[in-house]
Amino acid sequence: MRRIHILPNLITLANAFVGLLALAKGIDALTLSGGDPVVFYRKMEAACFLVFLGMVFDSLDGLVARMAKAHSDFGAELDSFSDALTFGVVPAMLTKMLIEHEGPISGYTGNPRLHFIAAAAFALMAILRLVRFNLESEKERAGHSKSFHGLPSPVAAGAVASTIWLYLILRRPELEQTDGTPTPMHRLLGWMENVDWGPLLDVVPLLLVFMLPALGLLMVSRVRYVHLTSLILRGRAQFFTLVTIVFAVFLFLLAPVPILFLTFNGFALFGLVGPLLARWRARRAAGEVHAQR
Repeated sequence: MRRIHILPNLITLANAFVGLLALAKGIDALTLSGGDPVVFYRKMEAACFLVFLGMVFDSLDGLVARMAKAHSDFGAELDSFSDALTFGVVPAMLTKMLIEHEGPISGYTGNPRLHFIAAAAFALMAILRLVRFNLESEKERAGHSKSFHGLPSPVAAGAVASTIWLYLILRRPELEQTDGTPTPMHRLLGWMENVDWGPLLDVVPLLLVFMLPALGLLMVSRVRYVHLTSLILRGRAQFFTLVTIVFAVFLFLLAPVPILFLTFNGFALFGLVGPLLARWRARRAAGEVHAQR
């Protein structure tokens, strides 16, 4: 192996490392909380954060590999194994832990076997998607510069992790503090203290049971998802795109968890709704042309 391959592969291993650490945090949440719900929520929050940190490393390893012209079959396989762990196994297991810990609180008991099947469906579909991508031809991979077939596994993981994270902070607003200082999101929740989130939060464990296999099927589907970079760079008004991105970053800094939830879940739904909107617009345009004749 050439020395130039070491850096991107180390970054890829960092992705796998934070995935393992996230899984360990989830296990700690169940075994070390001692019945203290705040400890459970804080460790689960840390686990969700680590999933998103894994996405940062997953993006960086590809960028570094391209800059160093260090692409290799070894790096590609290592990347797939790391993604299978961090974006497949870890979100599935964290969800199972949350469901079985929070279900009784919400009045949902469910069945551990059902919860495992839902988690396994998500994890196995993520693995199958990664294998399918590795076996695609170079021509098919070239098409991924603008779009994907099937929901990317990091996006599916982000949809699950952000849903769990949002649930945690709505249950325990005190999590939204940095060194004892309330975050803007904590203050917003304080202004909304009269809102009863209980009925909405009580359905989250059951929602996650259905959400896992649904996202798993989207990962192995042929539903087309636009590549984010292609979406940002599309069109000529890139100055306004830049301004939009800057303000989006400001908004993210003010309320990161809700923005992550809306972004990842919205992207997952867009792949289903987008084609329907495109067909509706095409039919409407065709109808207007026909009416003009």
